[in-house]
Amino acid sequence: MRARRWRADETERWNAFNARAVTGHFLFDRGFMDYHADRFADASLVVEDAGEVVALLPLNRAGEEAWSHQGLTFGGLIHGGLGASAAMQALDACCEALKAEGATTLMYKALPWIYPARPAQEDLYWLQRRGAALVRRDLSSSIDYRARGPVSGRRERGARKAVKAGVAFAPSTDWAGYWTLLERVLGERHGVKPVHALAEIERLAACFPGQIALHVATLGGDILAGVVMFASAQVAHAQYIAVGEAGRQASALDGLFDRLIAQYAASHRYFDFGVSTTDQGRQLNEGLVRQKEEFGAGAVAYDVYRLAL
Repeated sequence: MRARRWRADETERWNAFNARAVTGHFLFDRGFMDYHADRFADASLVVEDAGEVVALLPLNRAGEEAWSHQGLTFGGLIHGGLGASAAMQALDACCEALKAEGATTLMYKALPWIYPARPAQEDLYWLQRRGAALVRRDLSSSIDYRARGPVSGRRERGARKAVKAGVAFAPSTDWAGYWTLLERVLGERHGVKPVHALAEIERLAACFPGQIALHVATLGGDILAGVVMFASAQVAHAQYIAVGEAGRQASALDGLFDRLIAQYAASHRYFDFGVSTTDQGRQLNEGLVRQKEEFGAGAVAYDVYRLAL
């Protein structure tokens, strides 16, 4: 096997391979990856065996470090089910190509185990065999629809309270209205801004209408709370979650999550609430993780490894 740089004229081929891969995800589609091409120097690799593409590795370069991928929630080897030995050969080929380009380190954000179409953690075994070090672990919370944990009475009462208050729940295209609430909540409570600017999330939602959707809780036309859903084949992933003071009083977020969890049950295996950790994974927001667990979610690790080349 040999690995080489991806070329822009291979966009359709890349996307087609990713779409049918066991470890594929719409985050790895070039339409998603390239929206922030001005911020991350793409260094993605194509792995070939006897002239046939057998794997892809989304990458960006930051000095002597190669990342898979700094601009994405996770990265990792995209393949169609190579098996352990061939997957390790593909990753070795990627390392040889990176070394030839002057990279000294591979930072590997592994695909969490809930996302592949079937078990595919050959890369974790390869990382251990090659002496990689786990340098960060974030904790997410996910519902397995086939084995959901108990739902607390508090979350059930909150959902009923929202309905009784007249809160309405629906998909929305009012990205500007919700982003105003989101930016205010993030600024006041955490002193941060959304990773995506309004124009960026609107562009991505337009490019991936089947995967990215905004859902809001409203009362009298006012947005009380909202969630942006990123839906891949296996996982309905919630992010950009926000609720204002009026929404907290009405338990609008409990009601919204109750509806969303039920909505995705027929089409997905997992409902992922996202991480509850900060400070590079070293701090756990215990109140936040408890809220997710009270919906019946359990822990899923999001790992980052460092491999010296």
